[in-house]
Amino acid sequence: MCHLTLNQRYDIEIGLAKKVSISGIGEIIGKDKSVVSRELKRNADLRSNTYKAELAHKKATERHRLKPKKKHWDQSMIDYVNAQLNEEYSPDQISGRAKEQGVNCISPESIYKHVWVDKKKGGSLFKQLRNKGKRYRKRGHSKDSRGILVGRIDIDHRPPIVDKKERLGDLEIDLVIGKNHKQALLTINDRVTGILIMGKVLSKQAVEIEVKTKELLDDWKPLIHTITSDNGKEFANHKNIAESLNIDFYFAKPYHSWQRAAIQSDQDQR
Repeated sequence: MCHLTLNQRYDIEIGLAKKVSISGIGEIIGKDKSVVSRELKRNADLRSNTYKAELAHKKATERHRLKPKKKHWDQSMIDYVNAQLNEEYSPDQISGRAKEQGVNCISPESIYKHVWVDKKKGGSLFKQLRNKGKRYRKRGHSKDSRGILVGRIDIDHRPPIVDKKERLGDLEIDLVIGKNHKQALLTINDRVTGILIMGKVLSKQAVEIEVKTKELLDDWKPLIHTITSDNGKEFANHKNIAESLNIDFYFAKPYHSWQRAAIQSDQDQR
C-alpha cells in the first residue's frame, strides 16, 4: 500500500492540467507511474471524469478509515517485537523497520504498552529501552508538533534518482557531538562516492551550522543536487542553505535513520 500526501495529490492535479505524462508525474512526486495510475482510477471524480486533489484526498482518507484494522497481534508478531527489543532497538525503530521490511507489526505505542504489561508481570523487556522504562514523555509523541522544523520537505518528495545512487552531488549531512557536548563536527557525505567533507563547529546553533555548511560546500556548488538530513534543530536554517547553494534540502522521517545510508548516526531517534 502506497499512501500519498495531499501535496503529492496537488502535484498530480497540476501535472494533469499541464498534460504531463503519467511517468513524468510519478517522477515529480517520487513514486512509480503505477502509483499515479492507480490513484487516478481510485480517486478521480467519476461524475466529471476529472482529478481534483482535495476530493481525491477525502476519498482516500475515508476508504482508509473504513478499512478493517488489525487490532490484535499474534504470537509471530510478539516474537518479532521481543527479538527486536532484545537487540536494543527502540519501539519506534521496530515499527519503522517492520514497515520497511514488509513485516506485519504494530504501532510504537502498542509496543510500549506491551513492554509495560510485561514489566507488571515481572518481565525484563523494559530494561532494553534506552530510558530503562522511565516515562519521561507521554507516549504518542510521533504526533507531537513540538520541535517540528518549519518548512521541512519530507524524504517522500525526494527524486527517485537519489536512491539509485547514479549521480554525484546527492549529499547527506549530520552533526557528530563531541565529548561533554562542548564541540561538534559537521559531516557531509556524497551518497555515490562516499567522499566525506567535515568541519569543526563550536555549537549546535542553526546559524553556525548554516554558515559552516555554506563554507564547506562553496567549491561544490556546481555539482550539488540535494542534501538530506535528520530532524535536528541545528538544521532549522535549511531554507537559507538550500537557497544559497541552489539545491533541494530534504529530511528523513523521524526514527528512520536507515534512510540516510551514507551516514551511520549514533542518534537514531532523530
